[in-house]
Amino acid sequence: MSSILPIKVDYLLHLQGVESARVEFKASWDEKTTGAQCIRTICAFANDFQNLNGGYIVVGVAEQDGAAILPAKGLTNKEIEDAQIWIRGHCNTIDPLYQPVLSPEVYEGLRILVIWAPGSDARPHQAPESTEKGARRKFYIRLGSETVDSDNKPELKRQLIQMTARVPFDDRRALHASVLDIRETKVREFLNDVHSGLVDETDTKTLYRMLRIADPVNGHDAPRNVGLLFFSQDPEQWFPGARIEVVQFTADNTGDVLEEKVFSKRPIHEQLRECLSYLESLSVRMIQKLPGRTQAIHSVSYPSPALRETLVNAVYHRSYEGEPEPIKIYLFPDRMEIISYPGPVPGIEIKHLDGSVPLPPVPARNRRIGDLLKELRLAEGRGTGIPKVRRTMEQNGSPPPRFDFDEARSYFRATLPVHPEYNAILVLQDVAHLRAMGDTQGVLERLQEAYRINPVTLIFAVELAKEQISRSNIKGAEEICLEFRSRNPEVNSAPLITPIASAYLDAGSKAQAISWLDQLPLLDAVDEAFDAAIQEKRAGRLEKAHRYFRLAGDAVLRDVKALHEYAQVKIKLASKSRPRNRQSNRIAYMRLLDDAKEMLERVVQMAAPQTRHAWAWYDLGRVLRWSKAPLAETRHAFERAVQCDPQEERFSRALNEFNESHSAKDS
Repeated sequence: MSSILPIKVDYLLHLQGVESARVEFKASWDEKTTGAQCIRTICAFANDFQNLNGGYIVVGVAEQDGAAILPAKGLTNKEIEDAQIWIRGHCNTIDPLYQPVLSPEVYEGLRILVIWAPGSDARPHQAPESTEKGARRKFYIRLGSETVDSDNKPELKRQLIQMTARVPFDDRRALHASVLDIRETKVREFLNDVHSGLVDETDTKTLYRMLRIADPVNGHDAPRNVGLLFFSQDPEQWFPGARIEVVQFTADNTGDVLEEKVFSKRPIHEQLRECLSYLESLSVRMIQKLPGRTQAIHSVSYPSPALRETLVNAVYHRSYEGEPEPIKIYLFPDRMEIISYPGPVPGIEIKHLDGSVPLPPVPARNRRIGDLLKELRLAEGRGTGIPKVRRTMEQNGSPPPRFDFDEARSYFRATLPVHPEYNAILVLQDVAHLRAMGDTQGVLERLQEAYRINPVTLIFAVELAKEQISRSNIKGAEEICLEFRSRNPEVNSAPLITPIASAYLDAGSKAQAISWLDQLPLLDAVDEAFDAAIQEKRAGRLEKAHRYFRLAGDAVLRDVKALHEYAQVKIKLASKSRPRNRQSNRIAYMRLLDDAKEMLERVVQMAAPQTRHAWAWYDLGRVLRWSKAPLAETRHAFERAVQCDPQEERFSRALNEFNESHSAKDS
């Protein structure tokens, strides 16, 4: 038996693609209790007070705290038949007349009854408060997961009555279009995506009616607006502005447009998916290792859940009724703005968007668009989007989002600030461009501006200090380091200290270099350990250099420069511990040489400049000679050094000295 529901029963029972407030479970069937409750809930779903497109009643499944208790209890064939007859008959007591869709289903071998009550075009409806003859009729509505009597809530009752004959625009009939404008292939693709049993319906007219995307009008069928928005080739043909425009601005201050992209001429959910894919492709993932932590921090310029929720909200809540403006997305260097038109429906205020006050139960602008987006798992429950955006931005380490609209409610804007580290990437791209253009003054000014605006961002302080060093202004770099450390004492300042020490070593001021190296904090990041080890080696403090290289661990094996430098440290330490008479010195000496040999053999096999390979072969020759390796092996190492760099006299001299000292033995 094929299902006639737009949603897969398994999804319905697990509340996937539909909010819990729109599903009510009944463990068993009983006319006096379950029956009366069902009629009141059917009336409430038909009134669709919040424009969520009604809901479902599942009979034969118990519930606890709003969730289904599985496996289902199930119903007998007779109970399902009796329930359908009783519900059909008593729905005639609803005024105006309203009939839901009754769908017997089989789930895990057990029979259940699903009552689908979509939002009505003839609301408001009244239903008897009991099954007794002459019972008073009342206007029932859904508030959250409860069916309530609106007579006890005068303001809500007034709002419901004002909704008389007011069908949301997306659920109205499009009398100016034809059902032929709906692409059946797109309808069936959708049904396959949501795993709906309706996909098995072979008659196109019946399929469209059951999915409620077309209705009979004067002897022929007319599409509903939602059908054209989701299943026509180009919705903008009927709804001007039904597209998404993305504008990316350059990272400089000129305001020039870097790229424009338009998503149109396809159903709105396809526009949504393609735009999300495009925006996510622009998002950059950053990995940052922080001092004192064993795990790195992973962040992105814009977290995907925040992007998704914000754009889905724009597609869901914008107006398609005579609103020619498209959804606009502006990508600035420091933020993303997603703007939809018009602003929020009356009743929504700024205080509801900043998280200080819960969202009020005001009707949504579109009920069918939200319904279909939820079935596609693109949208979630109503009222959960903005809190989720805030939460995911915070988890990503991003500044909080901002939401605003004008007094006339002509627009709604969501602003997602870029992650601070990504802003740093854009600044460095600017700096690289200015350097390539030869604008050295522009480089300095751009870095100074970035550091002034973001004095807590380490990368800006480091790059500005390096720029001062490149201008032979070591004192200026020192001032930046001291200022940054005073403002941010908790941040590991090793990336600032090592360039200053290196600059003093380049200038021949070894004592000053050592004084700065002595200020190095405890290091646990690989890059920081590499830099510190190299500068300690240059300063002649081999034991400290060796300790830093060892701290970097296996990462040294993947960095050809670090591995070569580490091997050279071991060679120098071996030279210092060269044995005289003590056996213990001999063991330490040979161990250092063996370590250096293994490292150098790895270096000459790694991708590296020819000069690096030449020096690695030269160092390997020295190690082999000291460890009394076979003569042919040692000679081969010196020969390879000469082959890699014939101009370096030290290589040819070492080879000649080796050949001369062993010529007699070789002969």
